[in-house]
Order: sequence, then C-alpha cells, then structure tokens
Amino acid sequence: MDLALTKGAEVIVLDAFTYSGSEDNLREAQAKGGSNYRLVKGRIEDAALVQQIFSDFRPTSVVNFAAESHVDRSITDGDPFLETNVRGTYVLLKAARKYFEGLQEELRNQFRFVQISTDEVFGSLGAEGVFYEDSPYRPRSPYSASKAAADHFTRAAFHTHGLPTLVTHCSNNFGPRQFPEKLIPFMIAKALRGDSLPVYGDGSNRRDWIYVTDHCEGIYLALQKGQVGGTFCFAGHQELSNLELVKMLCEILDRLKPEKKSYTERITFVTDRLGHDWRYALDNSKTVKSLGFQLAHRDFKKSLETTIAWYLKP
Repeated sequence: MDLALTKGAEVIVLDAFTYSGSEDNLREAQAKGGSNYRLVKGRIEDAALVQQIFSDFRPTSVVNFAAESHVDRSITDGDPFLETNVRGTYVLLKAARKYFEGLQEELRNQFRFVQISTDEVFGSLGAEGVFYEDSPYRPRSPYSASKAAADHFTRAAFHTHGLPTLVTHCSNNFGPRQFPEKLIPFMIAKALRGDSLPVYGDGSNRRDWIYVTDHCEGIYLALQKGQVGGTFCFAGHQELSNLELVKMLCEILDRLKPEKKSYTERITFVTDRLGHDWRYALDNSKTVKSLGFQLAHRDFKKSLETTIAWYLKP
C-alpha cells in the first residue's frame, strides 16, 4: 500500500481489523496518501459491501491480500479460514466479474485482479529442489488448503469468465508491523518478556525468507507487467532452519538489548506442529526475466536487525 501511494496510485483499503489488524499500522499510509488513501472497515465476505465499493470507487485493479494466515490457528479451527480465504475470495471474484463486465473496452483492458497466495500450497520439499509456478498443488494444512482453493477459484474466473487475474506466490515474509503470532515477532516478544523461546521439534524445518518491501515490489511489478492468467513466484533466497533463524535473532538481541545471559540460553524445544511441512523454497527466475524483479534486501542478517530494532522502539 505504501509503495502504491508512493507511486501516485489511489488506494482503497478494505480491512476487517480482526485480532491481528491494527489501524495504527495504517497511520503512515494515511499521512502519506492524503486524498489518495481511503479506508473502508468491513469484511471481504460481505457481498453487499464489496459491490458498493466497486460502485463507489470504480477501481482499476484489486489486490487480495486478505487472509487468515496462521497455520496453528487453522489446525485448531479451520472455520475462519474457510470463510475468509475461500468464501471471501469467491465474493471478491464475483463482484469483480460483474464490475469488469460492465466496463468500457479501454477500462477492461486496464483492469486486473491479483490473488496473493503462498508457497505452502505446493506442499513440502525434501532437502533438495524448489517449487515453480507450475508445480502441482499439494497443500498439507487447513490454511494452505484454503489458500489453494482460493487460487483455483481465481484461475477459474480467468478461464471461464475471462476475468484478467494473476496469482502470486512468495516465501515467508518478515519486517516491521507483523503480528506477533508469526515466528520472528513471536520470538522477539517472548525474548523481551523474559520467556523461553519455544522451537518446534528439533528446529530443522527450513524456510526461505523475503523482506516485506521486496515482496510488495514484486506484486506491483506483476500488477503492471504480468501477463493475465499468469502465476509469479517471489523468493528471498535466504533459506535457514528455524533453529538457525532463532539463534541469529538471539545474537542480534544480545547486541541491541543485552541481558546478563545470552538469549540463546532460553531456546527450548517443544512438541512439533501437527503435519509440519519440512521445507519450502521457490524459484523466481521467471519473475526476474519477465518482470525485472530484483531483491533490494539481500543481506538477511542486516534486514533482520532492522526488523528487530523496529520492535525495540518504545
């Protein structure tokens, strides 16, 4: 959103502000965007509201970031994931199709619907290999299954009804303002409270990490240059085991906010997550070639330190 406003776009935000949402995260965008920024409070499952937004604001594109996204919560209760990720995406697509079909040809040629997906829909990798845009879907958690369903509805809208859609997949995001159920802010919050730092299993599960603004740059490139009906992967090429990541985080905290003992001494190992995917990794050579995608944040440790410093601010 900040990126789009910086580039002079008018942005309409639809946000339900559930447990993980905060209007404070939008203050900077509001100040930067001025009259180009509008906020509507509500849910994407609300068909009447979504249709009213299309009617009132006449958008040239839709980018569907909205999702329940925490795997542990999906294991405990998958209902909100079915409602928001599947039904909510379907509501957006249906309203977008109705709106698109009523546009004049010039505006139809401009319109795009971008579905933000995840690498998790592809399943789990072994020690070698990567996922590509055309890798088969093998979701293994209620969360990833709900995102896979949303992706399928998005592609169906393109192939059946001609809605100009794109689907993007990314590695694990990190950066400021992330809700503390995600691994990095979760560990930071635990460390600052003096709690133990619980790591699933033996900590060997591996993830690739991408800084949030790099991901946003990729989405913007896909929106501007991506071929409709296409799929695009954005990787950070910063692959670490969960244990390696937590140790690196502790080492940075030892410098930025030292305690009597190293934070690494608080690392504990807990019962592994049910159905825990072992490894994800994406190939983004297509996006580099077709969109000109480049990573601005290649130094993971430096970006992690920037992230930690943000959470340490009073």
